[in-house]
Amino acid sequence: MRQIDPQLLKNYRTLLIQHKINKNKHSYFTKWLRYYLDFCRKYEFKREVETSLPYFIEKLKSKNQTRFQQEQAEHAVRMYLLLPAVREVRKFKADTAKSSQVSENQALYPAQAAPGIQHIDAHCTPEVAQGWATALKMLANEIKLRHYSPKTLKSYRQWVIKFRTHLEFKNVETLGPKDVKQFLTHLAVEQKCSASSQNLAFNALLFFFRHVLGKEFGKMDGVVRAKRRPYIPVVLSKNEVARVLEKLAPPFGLVGKLLYGCGLRLSECLKLRIKNFNFDMGVLTVHDGKGKKDRTVPLPERILPQLQEQLNRVHDQHQIDLAEGYDGVFMFDRIEKKYKNAGKEFIWQWFFPARVLTYVPETGESRRHHLHESHVQRAIKKAVGKAGLTKKATAHTFRHSYATHLLEANYDIRTIQELLGHSDIRTTMIYTHTARSKTAKEAKSPLDF
Repeated sequence: MRQIDPQLLKNYRTLLIQHKINKNKHSYFTKWLRYYLDFCRKYEFKREVETSLPYFIEKLKSKNQTRFQQEQAEHAVRMYLLLPAVREVRKFKADTAKSSQVSENQALYPAQAAPGIQHIDAHCTPEVAQGWATALKMLANEIKLRHYSPKTLKSYRQWVIKFRTHLEFKNVETLGPKDVKQFLTHLAVEQKCSASSQNLAFNALLFFFRHVLGKEFGKMDGVVRAKRRPYIPVVLSKNEVARVLEKLAPPFGLVGKLLYGCGLRLSECLKLRIKNFNFDMGVLTVHDGKGKKDRTVPLPERILPQLQEQLNRVHDQHQIDLAEGYDGVFMFDRIEKKYKNAGKEFIWQWFFPARVLTYVPETGESRRHHLHESHVQRAIKKAVGKAGLTKKATAHTFRHSYATHLLEANYDIRTIQELLGHSDIRTTMIYTHTARSKTAKEAKSPLDF
């Protein structure tokens, strides 16, 4: 993300002081301005015109920003639009557009756009904008109706927004396979997207056309579906795993031990609640894993004392939260409406709770979330560097190492499939390429065994 021009930043802060904006909010306002300028550059919006603002706010919604953050961002951008230099640029371009009799759409999307974008002679009228807004809302409803994960919703929505921006807000009712072909070609040729990104864009648009627009792609002649090459994941040795775990400070060290000791995905680990642990049976139950599947895995006996200590810490924190009158932990679906006090019950508390409470402006509640994924990822990245590894290891590398080491310990592939929660055995088979072979070098006949 590019930094704001120093002179522009100086003028902007002066304007904030003139309008008596609280100095404590200046850093937030400059942050939103930086995001807005980067948004306009990335999606080729004119940053000096107010018509770009609604699309910026819509982008913030897709990023799950709260209503308070959206309003603060809008305030920050409107302050930017009040800058004399910005107003002069806006006036100059408006006069130029009027003198050359160009349309409002041409003024908003100039001809010197990035290569590979073909402009469509269509006006971004309020009706067209409303049509896209309705379509995006229907997309969210269709995904939620099928109980797809929030990450799927976020990904599909982003690809549809990129598709819309590429077509310059063409009327959603006139979209067809030709537009999809043009967009996918643009991704492959101009953007040089990877095979996985191109296929994800294809799946997102297929879902959008089929379930939102009620249309079928038909024959997509001329569009080459990128084929993914076989991927061999990075795997750490047992010694390397130990070196990384040793460099992780609490609570990240225990998170890493569960990732490796139970083969969990990072999201599965951080979403663990107290009720998921059965210490008497030595079993950990993973609810709503990838694909909404449940599974059980054995708890590592070596870390049982550490898990019990973490349980005690969560219990102490829970008692403090109750005494201070917090509103409970964040719940899911309709569980909270069905069981109104579930969020305050100990069994529903996060096993790895966030350090501070989260304020919800819409309801005025203070709730506790689980540890954020980015904090764990950052800690693991630092630990890998301190351990002196020559491999690019992430949180998911622990899961790859778990499966590989089980395979090297002569666990059968079906058992590993169940422990990992894979729907297809072919997904698990990739670890046959990461495990060391223990076969004899010289081929022999079974009669000679």
